[in-house]
Amino acid sequence: MRSSVEGISLYYTSLGCDKNLTDAEHMLYDLDQAGYVMVSDPAEARVIVINTCCFISDAMEESIDTILDLSRYRQEGKLEALIVTGCLSTRFSDLIHEELPEVDAFLTTTSYDHLTEVIGSVLSGKPEDSIESDDRLPVNRGRLLSQGGYSAYLKIAEGCNKGCSYCVIPSIRGPYRSIPMEELLNEASDLVSKGVRELILVAQETTLYGVDLYGHKSLHELVTKLSEIRSLAWIRILYAYPEEIYDELITVMAENPKVCHYLDIPIQHSSDHILSAMKRRTRHDELIESVKRLREAIPDIALRTTIITGFPGETEEDHRENLRFVREMKFDRLGCFMYSPQEGTEAAEFPDQVDPVVAQIRYDDIMIAQQDVVFAKNESLVGCEFDVIVEGALPEEESDLYVGRTYRDAPDVDGLIFFKSPFSYMSGDIVRLRVTSSKDYDLIGVPYEDESTQ
Repeated sequence: MRSSVEGISLYYTSLGCDKNLTDAEHMLYDLDQAGYVMVSDPAEARVIVINTCCFISDAMEESIDTILDLSRYRQEGKLEALIVTGCLSTRFSDLIHEELPEVDAFLTTTSYDHLTEVIGSVLSGKPEDSIESDDRLPVNRGRLLSQGGYSAYLKIAEGCNKGCSYCVIPSIRGPYRSIPMEELLNEASDLVSKGVRELILVAQETTLYGVDLYGHKSLHELVTKLSEIRSLAWIRILYAYPEEIYDELITVMAENPKVCHYLDIPIQHSSDHILSAMKRRTRHDELIESVKRLREAIPDIALRTTIITGFPGETEEDHRENLRFVREMKFDRLGCFMYSPQEGTEAAEFPDQVDPVVAQIRYDDIMIAQQDVVFAKNESLVGCEFDVIVEGALPEEESDLYVGRTYRDAPDVDGLIFFKSPFSYMSGDIVRLRVTSSKDYDLIGVPYEDESTQ
C-alpha cells in the first residue's frame, strides 16, 4: 500500500563494495514500494540518500566529499531531507552529528530497513536517527536490481569474527551472522525470476556460512540448493578465507556443473612475520598447501587473491618473500592494496609504519610481477573453449562486437573476452567461444554458432 510520500522525488547513491550494493538494492526496493520517484539529477530531488563506505581512508574521504557535495542542493535545488546510511554512520555514530551538521538523519548498517520511516520523520520536521544493535540483521522485503539484471550479488552473511589487526569491519558490521538459508533461497529465486543468470555469493567471509545457525559449515549445502533453481546458470563464490576451506565445499565445486571453478581467497601477505602481525589465521606453508589442494581437486580452477603492501614493520625481505610467492603461486587474478592505517585498529598504533613512497614502490613491484603471470596465462588459453556469459554489445558503429566473461572472470574486477558475431545476443545469454588470441588482461574469441545456447 502506497503512503503519503508517493511522488516525492529521491536521488540515491551507493559507495563502496558489493556487500554495500546489496544493502542499497534492499533500500531501493523499500523506497520504490513506499512510492518515492527515483531521479538521476540530484538538483531535482527533495530527498537524497547516500549509502556510505569507510573501509579505508580513501573510501571515507569519498563518502564525506559526496555528502558535502550533495548537501549544496539544499540551497541550489529542492533538497528537504539528506539521509546518510551505511558504514560511515556506524563507525562514527558518536561524532557524526557534530562533524556533519548538513545531514538530517543517519542509519547504521543494521538499520537500513527503517529508511522510509526515517525519511518520513525528517520530512515531517521530526528528524530521528535509526541505530540498532550490531548483532541485528535488517528485514529483507525485496530487492530492486541496479546493475543490469543478469548478474547479481547474494550476501549470505553479515559481520566478521576474525579480528585482523588492520581491519575495522567487526566494529562496523558487528559479529558474524549467517542469513537463514530459506531466506537466501527465496531471495535467489526472486532474483532469477527477474532474469538473473549468475549469482555471486558474498560476505565478509563466505566459508564460515552456517556455523552460527546450524552448528557446522553449510556453504556447500546452500550452494547445492541454489543450484536447483531453474534458469540459474552460474554460481560464483567470493571471499573464502583459506583456513576455512573444507572438503565438502571443494567436492561440490568440483562436481556441481553450475558452480564456477573460481574462488577468491584473500591471503593479504605471504611472510609469516607480517601474517602474524596482521593476526591472520594462516602461515606461508599453509597458504601454499591450500592452493595446491584446490588445484589438485579442481585442475581448471581460477584463483583470485588480494595482497597488502607496506604493512607496519614490513621489511625488504618480507617484500621479496611476497614477490617470490606471487611468481611461484601464479594466481589467475590478484588485487594489491597499499596499507592504510585505520583509526581504532591495532595496526594503526604499531611502530615502524612504512613510508607511503616505499609502499607504492612495493605495490608496483607486485603488480608488475602479477602482470607477467596473467599475460602468460592468457596466452596459454589460446585454442581453449569456454562458455561465456554475454555482458552486451559494444557501440552502435560496431554492433556485431560483443563483450562477455568466462567462468574465470568475476564482474568489474577481472578480465573480459571480446568476440564478433552476425547473430544478436542479449546480456545474460551464454555462448560457446574458442579463444583465438589474448590482449593483455583480456581475450579475443570466436563463437561456434551451432553450439551457442540461449
